[in-house]
Amino acid sequence: MAAVRENVSLLFKLYCLTVMTLVAAAYTVALRYTRTTNTERYFSTTAVCITEVVKLFLSVGLLAKETGSLGRFKTSLSENVFGSPKELMKLSVPSLVYAVQNNMAFLALSNLDAAVYQVTYQLKIPCTALCTVLMLNRTLSKLQWISVFMLCGGVTLVQWKPAQATKVVVEQNPLLGFGAIAIAVLCSGFAGVYFEKVLKSSDTSLWVRNIQMYLSGIVVTLVGVYLSDGAEIKEKGFFYGYTHYVWFVIFLASVGGLYTSVVVKYTDNIMKGFSAAAAIVLSTIASVTLFGLQITLTFTLGTILVCVSIYLYGLPRQDTTSIQQGETASKERIIGTRGEGQPLKVLQNSE
Repeated sequence: MAAVRENVSLLFKLYCLTVMTLVAAAYTVALRYTRTTNTERYFSTTAVCITEVVKLFLSVGLLAKETGSLGRFKTSLSENVFGSPKELMKLSVPSLVYAVQNNMAFLALSNLDAAVYQVTYQLKIPCTALCTVLMLNRTLSKLQWISVFMLCGGVTLVQWKPAQATKVVVEQNPLLGFGAIAIAVLCSGFAGVYFEKVLKSSDTSLWVRNIQMYLSGIVVTLVGVYLSDGAEIKEKGFFYGYTHYVWFVIFLASVGGLYTSVVVKYTDNIMKGFSAAAAIVLSTIASVTLFGLQITLTFTLGTILVCVSIYLYGLPRQDTTSIQQGETASKERIIGTRGEGQPLKVLQNSE
């Protein structure tokens, strides 16, 4: 995996950063807009289901491009997808969790302003950190743990005196919105680390893994559609309330989902940190313009703390320890002469 990262050009990384930032900011604002206008409200469960379908077709197309020929494409599908029910079951776990997360995002943005949602949702970072430690047996540096607590402080400030949007006239329940974010955060942390573990535990194509996950996701979300809104959908129709803005949200969610999987494979934490911080700034500016968001001092301070903590959390640990490599090597030689190898193992696991 490290070799793959070395072959990725800086231009490609900048491209990923730019697209991720724009998609994250646009998705949050667009989704907020579709849930707060006075038009007939669509069923969010159907939007999540259609997003899975779109991502599946995109992944199939990208796999076809990657294989390069129809024969290899058919072989890859038959061997890795249709001929691997065990792998499909394995990927059904993140599918289910992501389905819950996406529905919680719709619920949260129906009751919270886009900027408040964007900042508060960054609690997924400490949750992801905890899942990484527990599931991948990694360790975090002191600076990363400090940034985690700094993030929690920033989110607390954001919620202390929430910014208010004067142009939104629909009924909202902030408590319900924050509860939905809490569930989405837990789902994001677990599903992201689980998918990373599956992706990096074998040489299977990224697009094959995506197809496996999205096939399960379609089944899971269809069940959710009819358990949650089945009666109303039979009465009003599957696409009730859909406008071109809703389709735009689905498009952004689909592209964002694919880029998330690309980022897991090719990029690093520092890029994701800059992307998340930039998306917060952009969505806040958009909320001021579109929804009349009134920025308070505590909200501003909280947003700054969140952005700084994201940056600190993403700082590469290799750079901070490279000065001590000579000293560490000499210590390892001394330890080796005594026949003790455990400290070396600890150093390896912490990278």
